[in-house]
Amino acid sequence: MISWYSLNQKTIDPNLVRYYAQRAKEYEKIYEKPERQADLGRIKDWLQSELAQKTIIEIACGTGYWTQYISLAAKSILATDINPDVLEIAKSKQYAQENVQFGLHDIYALAEIQGSFNAFFGGFIWSHIPLQDLDAFIAEANKRVMAGGKIVFIDNLYVEGSSSPITGQDEYGNTYQERILIDGSKHNILKNFPTKDFIKATVEPHADRLQLILLNYFWLLSYERKG
Repeated sequence: MISWYSLNQKTIDPNLVRYYAQRAKEYEKIYEKPERQADLGRIKDWLQSELAQKTIIEIACGTGYWTQYISLAAKSILATDINPDVLEIAKSKQYAQENVQFGLHDIYALAEIQGSFNAFFGGFIWSHIPLQDLDAFIAEANKRVMAGGKIVFIDNLYVEGSSSPITGQDEYGNTYQERILIDGSKHNILKNFPTKDFIKATVEPHADRLQLILLNYFWLLSYERKG
């Protein structure tokens, strides 16, 4: 069994943190794939529309790639990550609206984050959450926004020839990829690729006005928290 998250301990897998720390300076190269450019353009426009004038808590913001685009339309963003290496890169970006603050926070300790928010954004983090813990995580995410607040996730679809191959699966159905960084280091990373029906079934108990869009390489989810 491979399990990297305990709801009781509220901690993220240190191997995942270390992987993203080592990947920090090369992280945004993933967004340079030519075949994905049309999708990425649509996502940027969609996020700005969905999160316009919102007071947002962003989890796992990484290098701030998506933060920089969302900030152009948002009222304010608290962008959080557990990894100081990626946060330093995020902080170094230019935010013309001067509406972004940063915090060092674990995604499994959301209750400890101070502030009132009417929107929640998680980019490419759903896929790293173990299936056995996903329902509890989604429930906690919903608690971070007021009733009627907006919850937004974006993540990868699995596309043969473009996605890294799946190299393993555990007893819960979680799938894994071997990631190789520029320095040659190899990392076994939990990466799930949920179906449309699975995504809907997971959030429907919490959701009003659910919107789920499947692009060629990514899926986009938006809904309002039930009162």
